Amino acid sequence: MRPDPNLDTLLLLDGESFVADKTGKLWVKFDVKRVEASAHRPHGIKYSLTLHDEDGERVLGFDNAHPVKEGSGPGVRTRIEYDHKHKGAYIRFYHYADAFTLLSDFWQEVERILQERNL
Repeated sequence: MRPDPNLDTLLLLDGESFVADKTGKLWVKFDVKRVEASAHRPHGIKYSLTLHDEDGERVLGFDNAHPVKEGSGPGVRTRIEYDHKHKGAYIRFYHYADAFTLLSDFWQEVERILQERNL
């Protein structure tokens, strides 16, 4: 695996929180830790990038903190992935490419939500 030149930038965001909109209703939080690379986290980080509303409820989240399973029932092939995103009650697999793309994808989704809410 090639070194990720933007990984240090992502790691520096660990523990940071920022107001995401001009009204102060939405805020983002970053939890990013270096971990030993494994089959579940081949990029060597455990991350959670989240957007919260004024009540502290998660509106959006990109993380690899727990496995997500696709498929159920007899005869269905089950796929389990760790990298995924939460948007409201929905969970979708997320393809982690590198730290820069993760941050870019996260902020694009945040911007979309701000536009949807007219913030």
